[in-house]
Amino acid sequence: MKDSSVAMTNEQMVANVKAGQKRIRYRDTILSVCALLLFLIIWECLVMFELVDSRKLCSVLEVLKLFIVKLSDPNPDGSVLLVNIWSSLEVALTGYLLALVIGIPLGWLMGWYRGFDAFMRPIFEIIRPIPPVSWIPLTIVWMGIGLQSKAFIVFFSAFVPCLINSYTGIRQTKEVLINVGKTFGASNFTCFWKVGIPSSMTMTFAGIKVAIGNAWATLVAAEMLAASSGLGYMILMGRNYGRVDLVILGIVVIGVLGVIISFLIASCENIVLRWKKV
Repeated sequence: MKDSSVAMTNEQMVANVKAGQKRIRYRDTILSVCALLLFLIIWECLVMFELVDSRKLCSVLEVLKLFIVKLSDPNPDGSVLLVNIWSSLEVALTGYLLALVIGIPLGWLMGWYRGFDAFMRPIFEIIRPIPPVSWIPLTIVWMGIGLQSKAFIVFFSAFVPCLINSYTGIRQTKEVLINVGKTFGASNFTCFWKVGIPSSMTMTFAGIKVAIGNAWATLVAAEMLAASSGLGYMILMGRNYGRVDLVILGIVVIGVLGVIISFLIASCENIVLRWKKV
């Protein structure tokens, strides 16, 4: 009888914790929506009451109207909105995923194996301070203005934070965990795979999040200098034609895409790191 009452108490505690977490998530969602609505209202009021020159800032409704028009009208940049979005996503995700596949394992290996770190570090330290945009003239000469050249530029911008954060994360592995693994007969590689990599995932995901921001920033710069379609190219055409609404639409779409991708990354992080919440 006593055991059953204790079990009921534990179940009630778990239920109360889950209910509290649900309330917090609901509250946070409401606050986020309210903040977004407040931002849009302030933006609309600035234009409506002519506190800002309409040539410098268009209204929210004008941006929404242009969004609907650009779904079918290629003017003035020559591509409809979905084509521009796909062009930018294709380049950004190609370079970004390549940076993840190369940068993260390389950072883990450099952080765990000191000899490999000594071998690779001089090359990395030479590449790291070079601004990704400075590669644009060379990539145009080498690869033209197609997918490969822009993906190459995006790769460099995303590669550095991926490598640095995975390197830092695995270097911060607690020595006691490594010693416990070795005490139970684990090899160095087994400790690397089952202790070092899992313990580094928090820092690794931090690098992944930083990398996606760098990738978008570099992509837009690359498209503004050398492209025939894409959101960066659309923004450039908006500037050339004096279309503030087109520029703002491009910025808003990039922001929305960034939020969606960040949400997907956060979801993956919750799945991969769910063992830390147990």
